[in-house]
Amino acid sequence: MKTTKILAVMTLILLVFSLVACGTTGGGKKNDGNRKSEIAALIATEPKSMDEATKLHQQLMAQETAILSENSALWEKVFMSANKGSTMIEDGSNYGDFLLMTIEGAKDQFKANELKLLREGAEQIREIEGKLTILEQKYPGCGKKPSDGDMSVPAENGKPIEKGDLMKFPAFEGKDLDGNEVKSNTLFAGNTVTVVNFWFTTCNPCVGELADLEALNKKLAEKGGAVVGINSFTLDGDKAAISDAKDILTKKGVTYKNIWFDSKGEAGKFTSGLYTFPTTYVVDKNGNIVGEPIVGAITGKKQAETLQKLIDQAIANSKG
Repeated sequence: MKTTKILAVMTLILLVFSLVACGTTGGGKKNDGNRKSEIAALIATEPKSMDEATKLHQQLMAQETAILSENSALWEKVFMSANKGSTMIEDGSNYGDFLLMTIEGAKDQFKANELKLLREGAEQIREIEGKLTILEQKYPGCGKKPSDGDMSVPAENGKPIEKGDLMKFPAFEGKDLDGNEVKSNTLFAGNTVTVVNFWFTTCNPCVGELADLEALNKKLAEKGGAVVGINSFTLDGDKAAISDAKDILTKKGVTYKNIWFDSKGEAGKFTSGLYTFPTTYVVDKNGNIVGEPIVGAITGKKQAETLQKLIDQAIANSKG
């Protein structure tokens, strides 16, 4: 999946679920006519440099964020309907098309006026995504460096904490996607650091960062560490979900371990309590969670830098 789409949709999903979790109802709506005009003007803009392309990319992502944040409760229902039975988001596809398809599949859940709002929003997102694709083709990498004011990741995201305040990662006894038994105590004890990535199959930014996580896994292996994936759809050993997840992992060239466990257990409840995907935790050799989670994809510069600091801290903890 193109980086521009990964970053844009990461921002959208993160903001939607964060708003819902905080009970925000989307007040302060902008006039729809004004938004359409603003989007049309941005789409018509032709940048002449990488800096201009990067700025335009960020402005377009902000428009997508605004579309979803104004009707967050409705969009939450849309995202929740994109469940295990949903078609996988393929590389190169337009996320607006995926939203439209998901809305149509869940249309019985909405009133006529709600459907109108959702369809119009998805159409606008499709137009924006089309422009983002063109931008990235013409200026490769223009979406890779969020600005200092990027709102996709809270300021405290990934913040290190004092060693005495470390919290244990929930215990579990599960299996990897090939059926081999995995226990949390032996898993963490066997690594100097374990980066635990929570994702799900139809999550655009989740799938988009898999290659980066694979690269990270190879890097960590040199230091005795590893990346471990937990696909929320595969909990309880759902065979269809496991098959779908394995297909995606194979396509992305992922070799690191992905696991599942009982949804009713301690770790299962922990997973069900997550509001945003992807979410990544860093765990030391003793099974302690180091710092706060990285919420959203790890592909952004700030996220990557923060993740590295947590990894270094976990390795130091493991040696202590």
